[in-house]
Amino acid sequence: MTIDQILNDKGRTVIAILATKTLKQAAELLDQKRIGAIVTLTPKGEIMGVLSERDIVRQVARTGPAALDMLVQDAMTREVITIDSKTGIDAALQLMTDRRVRHLPVLRDSKLCGVVSIGDLVKWKIADAEAEAEAMKSYLSAQF
Repeated sequence: MTIDQILNDKGRTVIAILATKTLKQAAELLDQKRIGAIVTLTPKGEIMGVLSERDIVRQVARTGPAALDMLVQDAMTREVITIDSKTGIDAALQLMTDRRVRHLPVLRDSKLCGVVSIGDLVKWKIADAEAEAEAMKSYLSAQF
């Protein structure tokens, strides 16, 4: 199973925000879309950064409520870890674990084509394990 297959099922919509928006506006968008991270793009559509709930909380912890008036560009993670759409789920999970990230922008031919979360990957791993267990039950019941 590859990341591409997950995106085929979940969709390839990428929610993005301008770097000049405030953290309050970003938090509202995250809440509205029920997501945990948002991509910031350059005018050419290239990834500029990723802003996660964790980034917002970190700024609020450091500067208090005034942090919500900060610009996204001042709080986002600029060194973005991405993954290719052909990558397997296990490799993506390992990357997320090693780098301690919960969201990965997905590239195909060096262009942004989606975003996956650790929840998306765990959901697929569980579904795969359940399907394998069901197949094993069916096989065993046919044998006896």
